[in-house]
Amino acid sequence: MRLWTERFGDVTNPVVLLVMGTSTPGSGWPAELVGTLVQGGRQVIRFDHRDTGRSGCVDFAAHPYTLADLATDALAVLDAYGVEKAHIAGVSLGGAVGQWLAVHHPDRVAALTAIMTGPMGADAGPAWARALAGQEPDPADLPPPAPAFLEHLERSAALPRTTRAEIVAANVETWRVLNGDALPFDEEAARRFAEEAHDAMDNPAAALNHDLAGRVMTADRRVPLSAVKAPTLVVHGTHDPLRPLPHGRVLAAEIPQARLATIPGMGHSLFSPGLPRRIAEMILEVPEM
Repeated sequence: MRLWTERFGDVTNPVVLLVMGTSTPGSGWPAELVGTLVQGGRQVIRFDHRDTGRSGCVDFAAHPYTLADLATDALAVLDAYGVEKAHIAGVSLGGAVGQWLAVHHPDRVAALTAIMTGPMGADAGPAWARALAGQEPDPADLPPPAPAFLEHLERSAALPRTTRAEIVAANVETWRVLNGDALPFDEEAARRFAEEAHDAMDNPAAALNHDLAGRVMTADRRVPLSAVKAPTLVVHGTHDPLRPLPHGRVLAAEIPQARLATIPGMGHSLFSPGLPRRIAEMILEVPEM
């Protein structure tokens, strides 16, 4: 497995490892966010997950993988740069990767920032299935995605995705829905990212393997988050259509001394003007071990 990476800033500064979400390459971290971290005295490393961007692809049927394997990829990136300990900042699936590392490799995690994510051991599958079937939720469930997002999934499934233009247009529309209506949507930035992400991959369909990997609820994901020792910040939007705010609240409650920072109007996207800088400034404020 080959992983594409890039590093920014002074190599003697403390490291922030940026871990992207499901099916999304490292370029999903906006330049404004990266630049703000560098200006704040951090060395920043971002990378393309396996099956995204310029990293290698996997025959998932022959070699299925799990969240633990994605977390091991992140460790491999740190090892390649000779980094013993880093502040792990992860968005969505990347936030779950950060939790896994903080639990199973605490010596490698100086701090944790988990953005628009939920507890790594919470299986959202049944809640999704009930919502898609129009059934009443189970009181024990974390809330499923918002109806607007579920409706988008139905519409999106019928869209043609044979040409580059069709694929990019469909992805931009998904980012629009994930952004929500409360904060402005930077369509130009989303389109530029969608085009770059498409063009970087030999097999764009491979990114769908992340959905398969994320559904596998292995025992290592169910280790109590009370084991997390690193200073932790949980960042969540009040208008997240994919993982509503209770996901972030539960995550912050399960990690000792974690701080929850809610961003009014934020959805499940970084494509809103000014939002990348705001989140970077939050990351800079987290104390490190």
